[in-house]
Amino acid sequence: MAIALAANCVFSDMSRFHSYLNSTATILSEYDGSKPFSLFLRQFFRRHKKYGSRDRWLISDFCFYYFRLGRAFADLEMSERILTGIFLCSETQNRMLETHKPEWNALTSVPFSEKCAHLGVAPQMVLSSVFPWKAELSQNINFDALARSYFVKPEVFLRIRPGHRDSIRPRLKSAHIPYKEHSVGTISVSPKEKIDQILPIDSRVIIQDLSSQKVGDFLKDAVGEGECHVWDCCAASGGKSILAYDLNPAITLTVSDVRPQILHNLAIRFETAGITKYKSLVLDLNSVPETVPNAPFDVIIADVPCTGSGTWGRTPEHLFYFKEAKIEKYAQIQRTIVANSLLHLKSGGTLVFITCSVFKQENEENVAFFEQELGLNLERSGIIIGYETKADSMFAAVFRKG
Repeated sequence: MAIALAANCVFSDMSRFHSYLNSTATILSEYDGSKPFSLFLRQFFRRHKKYGSRDRWLISDFCFYYFRLGRAFADLEMSERILTGIFLCSETQNRMLETHKPEWNALTSVPFSEKCAHLGVAPQMVLSSVFPWKAELSQNINFDALARSYFVKPEVFLRIRPGHRDSIRPRLKSAHIPYKEHSVGTISVSPKEKIDQILPIDSRVIIQDLSSQKVGDFLKDAVGEGECHVWDCCAASGGKSILAYDLNPAITLTVSDVRPQILHNLAIRFETAGITKYKSLVLDLNSVPETVPNAPFDVIIADVPCTGSGTWGRTPEHLFYFKEAKIEKYAQIQRTIVANSLLHLKSGGTLVFITCSVFKQENEENVAFFEQELGLNLERSGIIIGYETKADSMFAAVFRKG
């Protein structure tokens, strides 16, 4: 009887993980890259109610493992490619590999190069296929380290707001949530943790990537102390505005974005964050704005639209669907936005230019353009490397208007 029960258990596991593999293949075959994959997944699971929370979590992981291969192993059949992605991205043994590839499951803890050797491929060939845009990279980026980082799921970083540093850690400890210390005000947790159910998000702690937090080093001198008029001209969800406010609560904020719904979400977030002294407007900076509230400004924050290549560890579908022509497209958009926003910056004012890109056209080459064509004076710039800490990589530059 015990033997029969054990056999039924094994069969049940095999059946379940075969089902996971088939579901993953179905989802990937329906996705075409036209929208963020996380949004596509939410819509898919909303239509298919049969999946429980654990099912959704596992299947989502398997899909992202597939995308982390980029264009590597493109000749493999779908199921085999999914399993290859799971193998190369896993650091510990898992039931999917145990069910389908037990010989691989025994090797999940070995170095990446040994895994590649077991698959009969050269590690460098895999990395070049995952990220084939090496020639486009910004200075000081280690290609191998960057490409390898796409096989690792990024962590969730939290920025503890001023005045609340003594209250956040006890809450995490009481909820038995492991965390890592990065600085006095920065910690990280696993993406599996439902921290929004434990912590007061936006009022006391901000979910903000480590590199995005380090942009504060560029913002700090710009916003200074005391009264300061700041325009966050591509505000999105307002993360940089809240950071600027936390650096100097005396600032007067103006926020704009081309998307009305984004600004609606920002208003809710600002209310939670306790930010009340601001103006908000829908604005398309592809054309010159006639008027902007509170202009002219002491500081303009231009966290511009970009390829997002520094964040592809979180959105690895781009490794599969990205087209190189988009680099130049975004670089041109950034030039237009900066040129049009500068008309509302005071003489002697500061522009803080930010991208989530690792491409030189969007970074160093645009810095040179802003200096040569727009007459800005560069004060400091640099890549904020995140691939060594399971974070995003970004670029920031600070200019003074003559």
